[in-house]
Parts: sequence; structure tokens; C-alpha cells
Amino acid sequence: MNAVPDNLPGRDVAGLLAEQETKSLLKFLTCGSVDDGKSTLIGRLLYDAKQVFDDQFAAVARDSRRFGTVGEEVDLALLLDGLEAEREQGITIDVAHRYFTTAKRKFIVADTPGHEQYTRNMATGASTSDLAVILVDARAGLVTQTRRHAYIVSTLGIRHVVLAVNKIDLVDFSGERFEEISTAFAAFTRDFGFSSVQAIPVSARYGDNVSARSARIDWYDGPTLIEHLESVDVRSSTAAKPFRMSVQWVNRPNLDFRGFSGTIASGRIRPGEPIVVAKSGKTAKVARIVTYDGDLEEAEAGEAVTLTLDEEIDISRGDLLADPKARPTVDDGFVAKLVWMAEEPLTGGRALLVKCGAKTVAATVAAVRHDIDVESLAERPSRQLALNAVARVELRLAEAIAFDPYDEDRETGAFVLIDRLTNATVAAGMIEAGLGRATNVHRQATKVTREVRASQKGQRPKVVWFTGLSGAGKSTIADLTEQKLVAAGRHTYLLDGDNLRHALNRDLGFSDRDRAENIRRVAEVAKLMADAGLIVLVSFISPFRAERAAARATIGEADFVEVFVDTPLEVCEARDAKGLYARARAGEIANFTGLTSPYEPPERPDLRIEGARVDAEAAAEAVVAAILGASEDWSI
Repeated sequence: MNAVPDNLPGRDVAGLLAEQETKSLLKFLTCGSVDDGKSTLIGRLLYDAKQVFDDQFAAVARDSRRFGTVGEEVDLALLLDGLEAEREQGITIDVAHRYFTTAKRKFIVADTPGHEQYTRNMATGASTSDLAVILVDARAGLVTQTRRHAYIVSTLGIRHVVLAVNKIDLVDFSGERFEEISTAFAAFTRDFGFSSVQAIPVSARYGDNVSARSARIDWYDGPTLIEHLESVDVRSSTAAKPFRMSVQWVNRPNLDFRGFSGTIASGRIRPGEPIVVAKSGKTAKVARIVTYDGDLEEAEAGEAVTLTLDEEIDISRGDLLADPKARPTVDDGFVAKLVWMAEEPLTGGRALLVKCGAKTVAATVAAVRHDIDVESLAERPSRQLALNAVARVELRLAEAIAFDPYDEDRETGAFVLIDRLTNATVAAGMIEAGLGRATNVHRQATKVTREVRASQKGQRPKVVWFTGLSGAGKSTIADLTEQKLVAAGRHTYLLDGDNLRHALNRDLGFSDRDRAENIRRVAEVAKLMADAGLIVLVSFISPFRAERAAARATIGEADFVEVFVDTPLEVCEARDAKGLYARARAGEIANFTGLTSPYEPPERPDLRIEGARVDAEAAAEAVVAAILGASEDWSI
């Protein structure tokens, strides 16, 4: 066996290379339940395409006697199972990528694990594939993992699917069994939005209908697997979509050159055309499209380029450049479908990192809306997600980012979640929509920035968030803190919960939903005031950790100082300056925090004040010291 054509020495090498360059490339993955024959199928494809070197085949033949599962035959699955653990267990654990070529096309195939515990590896392989080959054991038919993989494949935007009904030899090449399985799969995936679904009966072990048509399956008149893979049209229209490019690197080799490097995600761009920095709203025109091989007159989706502009505007790594007439969404939160990949369950309020394109920002899981039953596709209310769960969640970000819905652009609509402590990827997500209701509203660039306003006031803006039970002393301490800051020449504003309930939030009650909206509005106002250069003091009970975490994400980690006025309930109730506890005890006030509604104390506040022991004056001094000590000098 040989990995190159036997007649290569007699051929024109330059012509052969040119021929290879003109072939189209298909990236596909194989998936399905464990033992459905994924590795064997790919091994068969490589073998039939003459992509196995003699020494490789000899090694596999030797290993087949030790690890093989097909008796005295050569176990082609071992061509893919590269880890010792995989060979010993007879399963695929990691994602194995292989390259092969035929006379008509080039291929990159990802062999993904079938075991449920390795679903995250399968999602990784699917994220870069154009087509999925979903294998089904003809004896077992559709199983839960098959349905899970089909759903994830559709969620990740793959629109072309092959249903390979494998091991057809073990059901006596039954056409009735094939029809039963293919009909059930078509019914299950009816609403998945696939552009093409081709069902093919195969025997990967013996090669039936893989590369050659099988005489034992004469009732089937469709294409073989390789015929379909060579002919299926998976070309996307990314070049016809609006221009998008995430800046991966600001290229500044010398004082005379400043370019912005990245791979174009969608659309086309030419010198002289305008672009906008999606987040800031600043615009400029493209001066040059620079590549290693020289300047281009036009570049399109998939090309790595460096753009220079006709004027200097602020652009950083992670910024998304876009068509000014078709801008992406810019929001500090979004709703997304999520595949959870960590052993530790995901719960609402968890702080993580979101990486979307080249941009990484802090984020909080504001809510787990529901998870999805992969058997029935029903949506179920859920408070936490277990390993491999597929769900719809709501994320709040520390700062706004630019994105598109995933079904419009796979490049700008995909993200991963990263654990902030271990730096491990714990989830893959697909953005459905931003949290803002007005999708046609985009940020207007202004010349006077937050930094200018802060410089004018000679201070660094901050939001100091006081939390604690009613009667804990928050408002008193916040008021004294403001007085001391003003006396020190600082520019401040105090937002008090009761005061805002009479104005901005007068339409809100005290249900959990209204409390969350109360905090959301206050966080947005506080952020605006911080953008104006102020030190903002916020005094709110804010009883739930998830809402406080969302406020921190809205305002930004660097600008948020959480002060927990930790006063025991009995002390707060003894003070009862407004008579609220007495009324709540009498049943006159519903959902009263500390009595009939819970208070979740901060786990790691920036400053904790023992309200029963420290008097308000000393507490305010401590807060001022903590604020002014948060950096070397707040004065700019």
C-alpha cells in the first residue's frame, strides 16, 4: 500500500501540486454513540483512499493482535485511536483529526468520542466542521447519544448531515431496518434546519458502500459515502454577508506603520471603503489591505490581512471592525444556547470569562432559563446544568462587546466560557440575541470620553455598593462617606434605595423579578454616573448574590467596590427606625428581606463592616480609606 499515487515519478510535479491547490476542501466530523464504528469508518476511508503508509499498516496489523476487536482481521479503527488508553478500552477519548484526499476533493475529518462524558470533545470537533457524519448501529437504532449529537450539530450551525447506518451486515443487510432508522431520524430532525440529510447503509468493517458500491445492498440506489462527500455542496455565503473582522493584533513595527491584523469572518473589503469600530462607533476608510505577498485590491471571508486606515482612531485587540451600514449588535449581555462541558454543575450567579472572537471579558451567568431534553426536545425549567447539558442561559458581561446571532454568522456569534481560576474551557455557546430590545440602535461615538471627564475632576471614577439588611446602617454610613469624600475634594453622588423607589423605580414591587429589575436599573444609572467621572455611592439591600454579581459585571470589575454592612438580624430588628420589621411581623409587608424573603450575604466582599460593633463614623472612615487605597492615587 502507498500513500501517494504509484505513477507519481512519471508525472509533472508542478502540475500535480497545482491540481491539489484547485481541489475544494471539506471539513467533516464523525459522531454518534460509543461502538457505532466511527474510527473504523474513517480508517476504512483512509485505507481505500491509499492514505496509509506501509509501515503504518504493518504497525496497525501488529496492534490488532493485541488491541483489535475483529478477530484475526486488521482493525482499521486503530489508525485513529492514538492514545494507549483508547486502544486498551477500544474507544475514542480525544478528537483525532486526519487529512486525506481523493481525485475530486481534499478532506479533513474529525473523529470524535461517542461516550457521553466526552460530549465536550464532540462539540469541539463540530465547531469547525461543514458536515457531520452521524453513525448509528443498525442493531440499536437511534439512542440518546445519537439524538444529543444531532441536536448539538444543528445548534452549532452544521447544515449538512450524513446518517451512516453502520453494521448493516449484522442485520442481514435489511432494507426494512435501514428504512425504519432513516425514517425515525428524519422525523426527529425535521425542525433542525438541515439543508441536506443523506442516509446511507454501510458496513465500515467490510467496506460496503463506503468507497465502493456493495452488491449485497442492491436495494439501495443512492450514493456511496465517498461519492456523497465528494459531491455535496457545502459552500457558504460568508463572502456575501456584511463585512466583519475581529482585530487579533495591532501591527506597529515602526513609527510610520499602524495596521490592524485579523482574519475576515464575513464579507469583502476594498481600499477606500468605510469601516466602523462596532463598540465605539468610530469610523474611518481603509487605506491599504496588506499581506505578506503584497497589497490586495480586495479581500474576502477567510483571508488573513492587515488593514491600514486613512485616519488614526482608537482600535485595540478584540475590537470588531464592521460595515457601517450593517452593524453587529453591541450589548453587555445576551441570551445563548450553551453546551456545558465541566464536571462541576453550572448555577446562576457564577462568574466566568467569555471569549468571543479575540475579545475576552468577565461575565456572570445571570440566569439559567431552562435546559433541553435531547430525547423529546422539550424545554425544562432548571436552576443548574450538569455535564453535557444543553440549555438556554442569560449572560451579563463586564463590558459591552460586538456580536451577531450565531445563525447569521458562526464566527462572530460563537463563544466559549472559561473558568476564571483554572483557565479551563467549561462551555461552548451560540448567541441567539442581545438583551437589549432595540436591535437597530447603535452606539454614537463622542469626542468627550470617560477618561476626559475623570481627568477634568482629577479622580478615578468608582461605584461603591453598600449591601446589607434593612436597618444595618448602610444609608447612614454611605451618607457619612459621601460627606468625607466631598470634604476631601472628590466629586460624588449617592443613590439610595428608598429614594429611587419614589422616582426611577416607583413602578416596581418586591417580587424576585422586580427586585432584580430594581438592581439592574440602579447598576445602569451608576455606570452612567461613573462614566461622567463621579464616585458613586449606592445604598441598596440588594439581597441576591446573582443580582449583585450582575451589577458588578455591568459596571466592571475594576470600578466596583462591594461593602457589606454585616449587622445581625436581631440588631437590625431592634433598631427598626422605620417600623418595617414590626409591620412585616404583623403580615402587613410581604417578601420582607430577612424575615419572609432571604438575604444572601456576600461571600467575598471588598470590605466587610461589623455593623453591631463599629459605629457609623468609624465605618465611614474605613470605607473612605478602602476607596482611596484601592489604587496608588485616585487623582489623575
